Amino acid sequence: MQHRIVVLGAGYTGASAAGRLARRLRREDVAITLVNAEPDFVERVRMHQLAAGQDLTPRPLGEMFAGTGVELKAAKVTGVDADRRTVAVHGADGTEELAYDTLVYALGSGWKDQGVPGAAEHAHEIAGRAGALRARERLAGLEAGRPVLVVGGGLTGLEAATELAEARPDLDVALAAHGGLGDWLSPKGARHLRKVVDRLGITVHEHTTVTAVEADRVTTADGTSLPAAVTVWTTGFVVHPIAGATTLETGETGQIVVDGTMRSVSHPDVYAIGDAALAMGAGGKPLRMSCASGIPTAWQAADAIAARLTGGKLPDMPLRYFNQCISLGRKEGLIQFVTADDRAVGAAMTGRFAAVYKELVCKGAAWGVANPTMGIPTRRRRVAPRPAAAAPAVRTPA
Repeated sequence: MQHRIVVLGAGYTGASAAGRLARRLRREDVAITLVNAEPDFVERVRMHQLAAGQDLTPRPLGEMFAGTGVELKAAKVTGVDADRRTVAVHGADGTEELAYDTLVYALGSGWKDQGVPGAAEHAHEIAGRAGALRARERLAGLEAGRPVLVVGGGLTGLEAATELAEARPDLDVALAAHGGLGDWLSPKGARHLRKVVDRLGITVHEHTTVTAVEADRVTTADGTSLPAAVTVWTTGFVVHPIAGATTLETGETGQIVVDGTMRSVSHPDVYAIGDAALAMGAGGKPLRMSCASGIPTAWQAADAIAARLTGGKLPDMPLRYFNQCISLGRKEGLIQFVTADDRAVGAAMTGRFAAVYKELVCKGAAWGVANPTMGIPTRRRRVAPRPAAAAPAVRTPA
């Protein structure tokens, strides 16, 4: 019998894991099914560009996986039974159940409204393609001079605010940051960020907490009202809720607790990768939700699965950070170099060269999904025979 591997989610991590497994294992020995609700691969790191009115290159999953042996199933995951080893999905043919021998859980994360009143009703999120397209349509209909407020001063918020200000200089773009502007960056990085933000005419509200959102404004913790014809919400991510409804061991964040090979600590036939995994990096710190964390975990899981199935050596790749790549519009960028556990160091790359660097990183990430072994030829290995199930004991009459 073929070993059944089901991969849930075809973002950067799920698609990378599925493709890498297909290149590591013999097609005769495994059946790999990749489940995704959309027919296209979505470059999530470019959603701020999509919202700002730019057109992205279509990347159909069917083309990316043609000839790999990976079976694509266009369906939405509705449930996981980790004890029965089945997944419930709903697609064009209705609801069905998929059985697996190994599950790779890569359903990722979505936007987090922090429970702020009115955020879900009035704010626009850009964590996914659907939300970015809704924001794009709303922003395209704004006349000159209208106020746009980006809430959240992290990487996504900085990229969204600068992209919008560059693409639509006729709008009054503002940014509300819970802390100081780029207060986690090195002095060089923070200076460059402030220079770009000032040049683009972005109004920054530092140390500001938004406590309510309305259709045309937000209210802050000190009672200030900030005008916002469009509010773009980028205050963080929350994992897909399906894992929390299973018997899989999860952390307080709802992420699946995994070991160093991305294997569930409670269910050894389940692997979690990307934003769905509570994985430890350098210094024993949990990896943050990001593409920079996700792709290495996908490689780690795929190689560990292949090793366990073929009797090979388990991977021991350190999960660490090297830099934070921030686009500040199409002409400016900031590459903040960091320690292994993601703390800023003094070195930073800025300006046009940094923008080119970031663009190469984005293109490389998409190329890597279609080329999960980075173009290096690999040998497909045979899956070792599974031990036969022990025969039931026969009681002999006394």
